[in-house]
Amino acid sequence: MSGRGEAKRIRVALVDDQGLFRAGIRMLVDSQPDLEVVAEASDGREALDVVRASRPDVVLMDIRMPVMDGLAATAELLADPDPPRIVMLTTFDLDEAAARAIRQGASGFLLKDADPEFLLAAIRTVHSGSAVIAASATRDLFAHFADAAPRAVPAAYGELTEREREIFALAARGLSNAEIAGREFLSEATVKTHISRILTKLGLRDRVQLVVFAFEHGLA
Repeated sequence: MSGRGEAKRIRVALVDDQGLFRAGIRMLVDSQPDLEVVAEASDGREALDVVRASRPDVVLMDIRMPVMDGLAATAELLADPDPPRIVMLTTFDLDEAAARAIRQGASGFLLKDADPEFLLAAIRTVHSGSAVIAASATRDLFAHFADAAPRAVPAAYGELTEREREIFALAARGLSNAEIAGREFLSEATVKTHISRILTKLGLRDRVQLVVFAFEHGLA
């Protein structure tokens, strides 16, 4: 099938060493009119080849696989020009490897037993430029980053305006744009603009990296 509808679909690659799991996710994803699975791989090494050849928008990447694990494959793919968005898949609520992947630039992680609708929503969310994290693990994950000794605050943080620092602090606590808008008596569009400027000034890709930045530098 081809045409305008096809061009609008979000292209997804599945990387997992369990064929049955991949088959289930493929059926789920392909059942959606705006999504399609364009590639599969059973280990990280194979993933490098198929992802680079198929150029998906979003990659669902298992962390623990033979030959090359998902963390190593993710690091290599994110070093490519114009890399895909990568979501790590894990069976653990709090996974050290998932935390490391987020530091490297992954767009978040999901539990492999996540609700199907949540997984589909996550693909769309990541494709739109945001990030996702398994809800049950969010607090523990960010506390993990806070356990280490805070790093020196980069000079770029000093370039934020007072208003931007206020928005930064609220976003670092996990508040959504709507929640920040309600608290600060601003429109959601204005909050979105502030967040965009903050990310640009700090050299961050998304809100997950903003939160990690805040915890790592003792700003949360």
